[in-house]
This record gives sequence, C-alpha cells and structure tokens, in this order.
Amino acid sequence: MTRRAFIFWLTGVLAYFVAVFHRQSLGVASLEAAARLDLGASGLATLAMLQLLVYAVMQIPVGVLVDRLGSKRMLLIGALVMSCGQVVFAFADDLLLGLVARTLVGAGDAMTFISVIRLVNLSFPARRNPVMVQLTGLIGQFGAIASTVPIIGSLHTYGWTPTFLGAAGLGVLATVLVAAVLRDGRPSEGRPEPGLKAAWMQPGTRLGMWTHAATQCSAAAFLLLWGYPYLVQGQGLAPATAGVLLSTLTAVGMLCGPVLGYLAGRFPLRRSWMVLAVTGSTATAWTAVLLWPGGRAPLWLLVVLVVVLATNGPGSMIGFDYARTFNPAGRIGAATGIVNGGGFLASMSVIALVGVTMDLTGDYHWAMAVQYPVWLLGVVQVLRYRAKARRLLAQLDEGLGEVRGAEQAALRPQPAD
Repeated sequence: MTRRAFIFWLTGVLAYFVAVFHRQSLGVASLEAAARLDLGASGLATLAMLQLLVYAVMQIPVGVLVDRLGSKRMLLIGALVMSCGQVVFAFADDLLLGLVARTLVGAGDAMTFISVIRLVNLSFPARRNPVMVQLTGLIGQFGAIASTVPIIGSLHTYGWTPTFLGAAGLGVLATVLVAAVLRDGRPSEGRPEPGLKAAWMQPGTRLGMWTHAATQCSAAAFLLLWGYPYLVQGQGLAPATAGVLLSTLTAVGMLCGPVLGYLAGRFPLRRSWMVLAVTGSTATAWTAVLLWPGGRAPLWLLVVLVVVLATNGPGSMIGFDYARTFNPAGRIGAATGIVNGGGFLASMSVIALVGVTMDLTGDYHWAMAVQYPVWLLGVVQVLRYRAKARRLLAQLDEGLGEVRGAEQAALRPQPAD
C-alpha cells in the first residue's frame, strides 16, 4: 500500500470512529433517555428503530451518490449532519425532539461507512481487501468503546446536555479532519457501469445482504439499545459491570475482525460456512442464557454470551466482501448499500420486536427470544443465494465470487449476470 492511500484510509476510519460513537450513544444512555423523555419500552425502541430505519433506508441512495460524488463529500456531509443531531438531542426534553435528533444521527451515519468502504475498495489490492475492511471495522469500533463507560461516567458527572454537546463537538473535529486531509476522486468518466439494478440482480450481492442480516442483528440490537437494560434490569448486574461487558463485546470483536478477514481472503470457498458458524454459535449462546434455571444467568455465562456476540460484527463484514467480488468499481457503492441496508433492517426489526414484546409481557426472556425467527430466515436465505451464486459461477466458468473472489480486484470489469 502507498503512504498516500494509507493516510486517506486512516482519515476515513477516524470519521467512521466518530460515526460509531454517535450511533451507539443512545444505547448506553437508554435508561436516562427514558427518564428524560418520559418513554416506556416501546417509545425507547422507537428512538433506536427510527435511527436504524433512516440509516437502512438511506443505504441504497447513499451508495449511488458515493459512486457519483466520491467519499470525501459524503463523509463531510455525514459528519456535519450527525453533529447537528447530537446538538438537538442535548436539548431534547420530549419524544418529538428525540425523534428529530436520532433521525439526523441516522442520516449522517448512513453516509459514513459506505464512503470508507469505497476508499478501501479503490485503494488496496484485492487479496488485502478483506483484512482492510475488517481493520476498518476494528478501528471504527473504538467509537463504541468511547460510547460505553465514558458516556455513562459523563452522564453521571456532568449531566445530559453537556455530554451530548461534547459528542457534537467530536463530530465537528471529524469534519475538520476530513476537509483538511482527504483527497478523493470519482471513478473514471468513461462508459458508466450499470448501477443499482445490476448490483441487485447479482445473487452474490443478495448473498452479502443476507450474510449481513443474519450475523449482525443480535449484537447490533444488544449494543444499540437492549444490552444495557437487559444486563441491568433483566440480569441484575450493576451498571458499571454492564458497561464493562459491553466494552468487552466491542474489544473482543476487534480481535476477531482481522482473523476473520484473513480467513475470508485465504479461504474464499469457506466464507459462507464462516457466516453459518457465527449465526449458529450466537443462537446457541442465547439459548443457554435464556434457558438458565432461575432466570438469571451466572456472570461467566454472560461473559460467554458477549464473547460470542463479538463475532457478529466481523462476521457481517464478509457480506461486503461478496459485494466487492461480484461487482465492478463503478457500482461498489450501490452494492455495498444493498448489503449494509439489509443488515440494519434486520437489526431494526429485532429492536422493534424486543420493545413490543417487553411492553406485552414485561419479560426479557420472551423479548430476546424474538431473535430466533430472524436468524432462521437469514440462514435460509444465505443457503438459497449461496446455491444461486454457485450456479451462476458454474455457468460463467470464471474465477468470480466465492471460488476465486479474493483474487479479483474491484477495479476490473466483471460480468454482472
């Protein structure tokens, strides 16, 4: 890699760090948000669900825009929009202002990750791409760590408004950094690549979308909203202990990322088996916790749960590798948007279902059990589109996709269907 490419990538990753900080900030402030905005479980879920809904709905249009405008412009807009959202949240005292704030955070967040993935795809050799994508997620997840124990401490020490004004200030710093350092060009102005429709028609793109959905949803719902109240209210842990467990989830995920990235690049034929292993182990860990006699699992089992959940984020990154290997550079943004949008729609569904079930039953065990149908659907679709992708590859008789996808550079023309 060149020094210039590395500096640009690192700048994008720092912007992603700030985006993750903003994204996760509601999760660790959920109990305080419920008290300040006078919300029940469904109202609290609505805040997080709206943020994710905006994020998910914007993935495809943002993907198309980043292909046309480039990563720098989208990162700048995203950072500014998220900062505005945190300012509104700092002064929010009712549900309406809370909804406006989380809408802005979701919109700005939607512009960030796809832009950074595009930088990776256009800057690094194909064989290194899975590892670089995982490193992007790894470094960005420091933002999740910064939104757990530190935000909890800031809320208890300084209060609501100073904490979220400080979060907005962090977004302004990210904006200045991107403006000063990043230089970004659009793809070459030759014959335009077929865009959104062609990306969707690729079974490998949809395989990536369902990969992201099946693997991400549990950990995302846990980190974004329900993990902290579940550990404190459902499992009876002290707030500090719950914060440490959430930080542990993120830290272990950062260790898993490069390992899964290396394996995905080294053994592309086994990527879908990695996805199935992540999903199956997650369902198994949750089953052990939910069926523990007496309702409250021992601390060691909760540690096992968060360690297994830590594989969810890195596992979901395999979906972006499918998007890269089945699509040329001119539509990488659109394909990545499809993959990312699918994952966050699944996460939003889990968050909403948990909230509704909590209001109906008041029981975290029944509420967390709503994840099983989502996992089942995801696994069925991964198996379905894996078969379709392999049939397509057999017809093409080319080294594309799961067979030799790690050998293909995103910039090379590749058949769409």
